[in-house]
Amino acid sequence: MSKRTPTRDQGSDHSKAERVYRDLRRRIRDLDLMPGARIDKNEMSAEYGVSRAPLSEATARLAAEGLVDVIPQSGSFVAAIRPQDIRDSLMIRTGIEIEAARRAALVANDELIRMLDDNIKQQSVAIHANDMAKLDDLDEAFHVIIMEAINSPRALQLLDSTRAILDRPRYHALPIYGRPNDTFAEHQRICDAIRTRDPELAAAAMRIHLSMVAKTIEGDLAKFEDDANKLKSK
Repeated sequence: MSKRTPTRDQGSDHSKAERVYRDLRRRIRDLDLMPGARIDKNEMSAEYGVSRAPLSEATARLAAEGLVDVIPQSGSFVAAIRPQDIRDSLMIRTGIEIEAARRAALVANDELIRMLDDNIKQQSVAIHANDMAKLDDLDEAFHVIIMEAINSPRALQLLDSTRAILDRPRYHALPIYGRPNDTFAEHQRICDAIRTRDPELAAAAMRIHLSMVAKTIEGDLAKFEDDANKLKSK
């Protein structure tokens, strides 16, 4: 577990918990906190400069999303990467986002197109800089822009918790040869489809993109499961 310089947060407990949650989720995604790693609340309270209450709130939220396992009398641990959870999350995400793209095309305005275009430009910069962490953040932001355009807070909340399960395999699979450029091209096609205000074209563009994401993740999962089976047989 990497160490950080403690900082004292003067905000409310809720804002502290949100900050800790976002940072822990990012560290789990980046595999800075590996599956099975213990989340020592005393150590992390000092690290983040907060009391145990905001840390407990952040940990409970991560547990609800399936990223942390809370084991009674033992503590909290980063959850294992579970293939079935990932496949379930891919199915849920696909259903939500295809419909979201369709609806976004119906309500598209100049502001939405401007936001998507700006995000696409930043993705290009991140790819040329080989900044996969930045590209992943922009990838998530791209999809959030579309979700927010259709004004469905509950669907956005469900998508966010679903994407939490996919954070690690997505981030791990992103640098696979050709995938960053393919992701950029797929996002561009989604943006262009929404620009036409054609709902079925937008839905089709999103379907193709998510099918490619699923294919990449499935390939990575197959290797993961094969390695796990080899370990069990020893």
